[in-house]
Amino acid sequence: MMQNPLWPQLKAVLPANREEFPADLGPDVDEAIAHCVKEAASSMYNGDLAQCMHLGKVIMDYSWEKLNGCNWRDVSRDWRTAYSYGCLYKAVGLCGSAGVAQRPEDEALRVCDMALLLGAEIINNVMSRIISVLKTATQSEEFQEKSDHPPRRLKRHRDNQGKDLDTGPEASRIPEKISRSLSPVLSANTTVPIVRCPSLELFRQNYLIPQKPVILEGVIDHWPCMKKWSVEYIQQVAGCRTVPVELGSRYTDAEWSQRLMTVNEFIDKYILDQPDRIGYLAQHQLFNQINELKEDIGLPDYCCLGEGDEDDITINAWFGPAGTVSPLHQDPQQNFLAQIVGRKFIRLYSVSETKSLYPFDTTLLNNTSQVDIENPDLGRFPEFKQAAYQECILRPGQILFIPVKWWHYVRSLDISFSVSFWWS
Repeated sequence: MMQNPLWPQLKAVLPANREEFPADLGPDVDEAIAHCVKEAASSMYNGDLAQCMHLGKVIMDYSWEKLNGCNWRDVSRDWRTAYSYGCLYKAVGLCGSAGVAQRPEDEALRVCDMALLLGAEIINNVMSRIISVLKTATQSEEFQEKSDHPPRRLKRHRDNQGKDLDTGPEASRIPEKISRSLSPVLSANTTVPIVRCPSLELFRQNYLIPQKPVILEGVIDHWPCMKKWSVEYIQQVAGCRTVPVELGSRYTDAEWSQRLMTVNEFIDKYILDQPDRIGYLAQHQLFNQINELKEDIGLPDYCCLGEGDEDDITINAWFGPAGTVSPLHQDPQQNFLAQIVGRKFIRLYSVSETKSLYPFDTTLLNNTSQVDIENPDLGRFPEFKQAAYQECILRPGQILFIPVKWWHYVRSLDISFSVSFWWS
């Protein structure tokens, strides 16, 4: 089979020869699959890329059963490593041989993203290097397509006089979704306080130790994301990448589900068209997958007041249309919620109010309240009416400190991109 012009570029990011290519797996992996991993490596370096791809599919399929056959926390790292090797061989086979598909790099990118999502790191993060090669090829083809077909634009909403309803500097980039963006009227008595650039000691003494919510301003103004991020920018750097998307307005709804799709597909279906259905890109691996986005953010300096190391901080991405809701719930760590694009309405309740918030009595949802706080059923949940709360509308450039186990409800008022930092 003829070779694809991509193969020399892929070969350049791999170890120079078979002897330098590590293909040994841990003891949990079946001997037959361990043998396939070594055979596929030999096929790859011998130039038999069709056999390499075939064995890659076998390894992926078998490992997939192991990854999904038990609770994720019980999955052996050895099997996650095997899955990554299978993805590597399939991606190389797809792009190393001519005539496999019209645009093999698209499928190969999806396979590599699956390795980053479900597999373990192999060969000094070789999958990310392969992705860089594939993205360059994909983006050059997309550039040609966009030259022939102008990109779709975000819909803009106007009043009866034909004037744009979007206001403010960020509205020129991200319009409000009017049908879902009704902003609640907040009382001065319940609004979360705002502090500009407090010192580490002031934050520790006044908010961290007493566990009080606060909005921090001026802390992330220098992050590149504050000037760069928009729907168009996210399409540019991540459009071809495969990510898990949550479908439904909130995870407690019966119709809520998850599905893998490209970022471009997500934006087309749930941002540009703005349909009644809601999809939400919410995951903690996005910045590990897409380095261009990770380079645009930093860590809030106040995280250094925690007990763990920097590597212990979990960074989550939250990207979706107006109307997306995170039901009232609590998290087991301190939380900095940084708002990059759009606005969010957030209400918070102290841990002391837990009894009045009626958590689900199931193990899976015992950190989530049964109450719809913007439309509460006081007949079923009478004590909720007495629960004290604080609330805010979080705007671009602000960080909300949510103390550990404080209950919080979040509703996006606009198309929104937030980044949260969980730390101890």
